[in-house]
Amino acid sequence: MFRAIVINKNNDTSAAAVESVDEADLPDGEVSVDIDYSTLNYKDGLAITGKAPVVRNFPMVAGIDFAGTVTASNSSRFKAGDKVILNGWGVGESHWGGLSQKARVKADWLVSLPEALSTFDAMACGTAGYTAMLCVQALEAQGVKPEDGEIVVTGASGGVGSVAVFLLANRGYRVVALTGRMQEADYLRSLGASEVMDRSEFSEKGRPLARERWAGAVDVAGSHTLANVCASTKYLGTVTCCGLAQGMDFPASVAPFILRGVKLIGIDSVQCPAPIREKAWAALATEWKPDLLKSVTSITTLDKAINDAARLLNGEIRGRLVVDVNKA
Repeated sequence: MFRAIVINKNNDTSAAAVESVDEADLPDGEVSVDIDYSTLNYKDGLAITGKAPVVRNFPMVAGIDFAGTVTASNSSRFKAGDKVILNGWGVGESHWGGLSQKARVKADWLVSLPEALSTFDAMACGTAGYTAMLCVQALEAQGVKPEDGEIVVTGASGGVGSVAVFLLANRGYRVVALTGRMQEADYLRSLGASEVMDRSEFSEKGRPLARERWAGAVDVAGSHTLANVCASTKYLGTVTCCGLAQGMDFPASVAPFILRGVKLIGIDSVQCPAPIREKAWAALATEWKPDLLKSVTSITTLDKAINDAARLLNGEIRGRLVVDVNKA
């Protein structure tokens, strides 16, 4: 038996609780893993609280990522004792996920843990950090350089935003952090932000075109925030979009795209092909500073994570929240 956060559905209502689960009930997969750490991400918060229909099958073990040790494998890619990471692929949605002490998954979903990272380090980065790196690499792939101008990061106090601010500043970009929690300004400057702005300036309906300012952007908000970021992006600038914290809608004009050649690049961390994943994790392993992990990371447990999920959605958690699934 092992412990996990299990989401059950009764009529139209879902509820999450920590339960004891029989290992024989684990879903099919080539690789079995003893999990060390998972995390709480925005999607996990939606699933655990039932605020959005994230979960596709019930009962469902929550958690979209994990890091741990292989205990058994029918795949030539992995053997018992290997350290691995999983992000996405529908775990915690349609396949039992990582807020658990054990998992059984497809080998193709796993990435080998880089030698420079521990399993804790990997989840201190987590899906949020991995997604942030995908955004940064996408900006660079579009030719956005530090000398081109400022990069704006929305939702900068959250998991993706915090890591994106650090990664961009570490690569020499001038980063403007956009947040609804101005009390976190010192924290964001400690990560490398050159300026911190209140998100209220972007969260309401704006003009189709605004004054050109951003060479690029990392957006986790969607809705009016994304529309206003696009409207104020420079000629031939690039905006990466990876979240919907404000909303799934995009109340924008085509003007930035047809008059300024602005590029809007969608970032998907769930089905992302293995070579791109591995490149992102290899970069995280070399750029992420272990001492910085302490300033952006809090640790919780399975028993506390259900309440923490609601706090996460309410914007009460700064940076990354790692779940020690084996700690009472």
